[in-house]
Amino acid sequence: MHKVIRIGTRDSKLALWQAHTVQVLLENQGVSTELVSVKSEGDLDLVTPLYAMGVQGVFTKSLDAFLLSNKIDIAVHSLKDVPTQLAQGMAQAAVLPRGSYKDLFIPHPQATSFGSAKIATGSIRRKAQWLHQYPDSTIENLRGNVQTRMRKLEESDWDGAIFAAAGLDRMEMRPSTAIELDWMLPAPAQGVVMVACRAGEEELMQICSHFNDAQTALCVQIERDFLRTLMGGCSTPISALAEVVNQQLVFRGNILSINGKKKLSIEEAVSLDEANGIGIKLAEKLLTKGADKIVAAIKNFGQNI
Repeated sequence: MHKVIRIGTRDSKLALWQAHTVQVLLENQGVSTELVSVKSEGDLDLVTPLYAMGVQGVFTKSLDAFLLSNKIDIAVHSLKDVPTQLAQGMAQAAVLPRGSYKDLFIPHPQATSFGSAKIATGSIRRKAQWLHQYPDSTIENLRGNVQTRMRKLEESDWDGAIFAAAGLDRMEMRPSTAIELDWMLPAPAQGVVMVACRAGEEELMQICSHFNDAQTALCVQIERDFLRTLMGGCSTPISALAEVVNQQLVFRGNILSINGKKKLSIEEAVSLDEANGIGIKLAEKLLTKGADKIVAAIKNFGQNI
């Protein structure tokens, strides 16, 4: 039996919120815990756009290294940041019930419109979808934790910026002026907290299974299958959302060119009995409809940065 479970986390306020949530779930089972904070490459470099950093797992690999070297027992991640292929020796122990999957537009306090405007985001997915909807906009790079990005917005000449609703809600920072972008599909697994442990740690897997949400786990697996089958990277203009509605699995996904001019979408509803593997099947269908050409252009864009 583990005497104290060492919980690895990034040291941002949002990451600590996630880790504290897992800590409470463990301590409710009578398990002793301690938090171990780790700086990620994505936290240290707040200037370079994420797509230009050239690596998957930019927010997770430092924690994963601590986990695999036995400096921590579990790692708590935002699942959307986790590469679709876990590092060898790691296992997914649990996912928590999903928070909001939506993206929010936060207008600058003095902004009057945003159709033809200067908008900030560090996400290539959000950039592509915004430009598809509002092609006359200019996109500015925005990096940093939630508090830093909100401050940068207030001090800027931008018309607004795009944030994940889950992060602002968890930090109790959603402004009353926030606009939910219902037309914008989320990143695969957006709004979901994931707990990882070392493969073969059956006792830890059993402990974490008590707070694993099976429905969320099914939906995010399908979304991540879709992403991996298309091209595998987490910093890409690929979106996916799987939801259970009236005992059916409803899936929506898309891929866009970097500039937002090209977009391919797919949507399908299947019974829950047919849900396993549907993300792979729909991604393969999209590839036959021309997504392969968009994927090739995205890869070429990344190689030329």
